[in-house]
Amino acid sequence: MLPTSVIKNRSHLLLLLLWLVIGIFLRFLRLAALPPWTDECATMVFSLGNSFRTVPLNEIISSDILLQPLQVNPANGINSVIKELLTQSTHPPVYFALAHFWMKLFSPPGEIASIWLARSLSAIFGVLSIPAMFCCGYVTFRSKLVGQMAAAMMAVSPYIVFLGREARHYTLAMLLVIASLCCCVKAIQSIHCQQSLPMWTVLTWVAINSLGIATHYFFALTLTAEALVLFAHIWRNRKQNPRQSNWWRIWIAVLGTLIGCLVWIPFLQSIPDNDLTNWVAISNPQTRWLEPIGRLMLWNISMLLLLPSAFTSLPIGILIASGIATLLFLLLSVPKIIYGLKTYKECSDGCLEIQILYEYLLVVVFLCLFFTYALSKDLTLAARFQYVYAPAIILLLGASLAGCWQHLIKGKGSVSIILLTALLGGLTVDWNLGYLQNQRPDILASLIHGVSPNNTLVATKHLHHGQTGRMMGLAWEFQRQADFNVQFFLAGKDSNNQNYTGSVQKLQDRIAKIQRPLDAWLVEFRTPINLESQQCVQDKQYGKTAGEYSYKLYHCLS
Repeated sequence: MLPTSVIKNRSHLLLLLLWLVIGIFLRFLRLAALPPWTDECATMVFSLGNSFRTVPLNEIISSDILLQPLQVNPANGINSVIKELLTQSTHPPVYFALAHFWMKLFSPPGEIASIWLARSLSAIFGVLSIPAMFCCGYVTFRSKLVGQMAAAMMAVSPYIVFLGREARHYTLAMLLVIASLCCCVKAIQSIHCQQSLPMWTVLTWVAINSLGIATHYFFALTLTAEALVLFAHIWRNRKQNPRQSNWWRIWIAVLGTLIGCLVWIPFLQSIPDNDLTNWVAISNPQTRWLEPIGRLMLWNISMLLLLPSAFTSLPIGILIASGIATLLFLLLSVPKIIYGLKTYKECSDGCLEIQILYEYLLVVVFLCLFFTYALSKDLTLAARFQYVYAPAIILLLGASLAGCWQHLIKGKGSVSIILLTALLGGLTVDWNLGYLQNQRPDILASLIHGVSPNNTLVATKHLHHGQTGRMMGLAWEFQRQADFNVQFFLAGKDSNNQNYTGSVQKLQDRIAKIQRPLDAWLVEFRTPINLESQQCVQDKQYGKTAGEYSYKLYHCLS
């Protein structure tokens, strides 16, 4: 007969393996179903050590030329990755360096890199976040049940699944947020227990924080929130215990983290005025002040629930039904979640830990809203930016579900329904039916393929490599359709006056020379152009948006 403790440990291990299997399934199912969108193209190009600047501007080019930066070049090493990233992007290099070795390890030289391979690295970090969340829940609350509930939510949460299916660095950054938040909780616990923080925890915390800021600059929001919560607890504890002096190791962690962050100050200074980041300043939160709050609520709800809600591909009836079902679920589940958290707080020794997580969450959300309303940098525009506080919400949900499981009448059934509903949301993400999705090149490419059987030209206004990436997504999808050949034109700024007069004239001249009939699709082409002078007639039946791309269609006759 095995001891009871051994049997329980095996049960916990088997249950954690179940969450891992579910997490792997949700993150790798249909992983390459969609073509890459803008930011994923950037990840692939920079990870390969290539440059967007090799794509010609103000010339008609083929899909092959447009996709050349996505080809694997064995001559490019890690120095090329860092050089191109720091000169053309606004991101730190850690994830891209890891992706470089990952891509080169499995990619044949000279071929277009695999989108499945590019996304799989992010998916792996997403899978690793499941046991990491179990450990964080166990260490924070000293409860394997909380760890299991948090790991289960991490496995099936629609928002977390969404992050884990993109070729981006957010899952690695979130994994580091989990680790850093766990260290922060241990530090605050040591303050209240009047104990010194172990030196290995201090050094680990500094290393995690340094890696975090070198992975994504928004990790600074995590560090700021942790610092404010930590200092608040030190101040309150100092008032109660003036003679306590065992905090010097915490100050080592603070100093080490500060040094790890200061390295990136020269690169951070150029970000606010960079064209690549100007899009976060276009939502006008001062005049449309409810929209950021609404988006924030949607992103937070999606950490628990996401029913079919893709405005680009679903009929209005399904959207209405999903909205009603979401409201009903929230009305039924939110009181139980609140009750479970309250019960766990009262019946278990987790009052301090829940307070820490509450404070951290409130500070991070306040910082996001401060940037949005005070600095006009709307951090609610993209779901992915909310990774900085997602682990805190998952941990609180884990504690709440543990409270429901232990103390609520029919609590086990309620917990099962909540987890199954979150699993349904994860499947909604897998089938691209949720509102979290980004640009959908496949939708516009299918429209172009169905409408334009003749010679086809896609033209866009080029500001930075973001527009190149958008066209790459279309070219990628067109190459899946082997019988469909499309040409591209990227209109760049005039070198002398920084406007588009010269490039627009070049586009008109090129169109005049192309064999007719021709269909010209102006995609994201927000500058005046007169194609009527080239015997091109706008088709008013088409135009507006498709897959988050705005476009106009012109038929150029013989």
